[in-house]
Amino acid sequence: QVQLVESGGGLVQPGGSLRLSCAASGSIFSINAMGWYRQAPGKQRELVAAITSGGSTNYADSVKGRFTISRDNAKNTVYLQMNSLKPEDTAVYYCNADLAARPGSPRRYWGQGTQVTVSS
Repeated sequence: QVQLVESGGGLVQPGGSLRLSCAASGSIFSINAMGWYRQAPGKQRELVAAITSGGSTNYADSVKGRFTISRDNAKNTVYLQMNSLKPEDTAVYYCNADLAARPGSPRRYWGQGTQVTVSS
């Protein structure tokens, strides 16, 4: 059974920082891309940032220069460092992983989500 467990969300003032973590555990053969999405109330889920197993990254235009995605392959963990946070960054943040529990069986797994609220 594969699980993605997120941590690090919370309440922060505008201009502040938070670091999200997401650890994959269970029966894991390989992990390709990992990433973060977010969903604000009344809006569709959107990509925030993604990173391949080789370290290539891509970001939503709205977070470029403020957010940094990274991963520790030895720990099957992906991170999202969020700086200069704005009220419009308020959302539930979900991590995902394109992961194979056994050879030839890749699929996308999702975490349960962590709330990030940016407010004074």
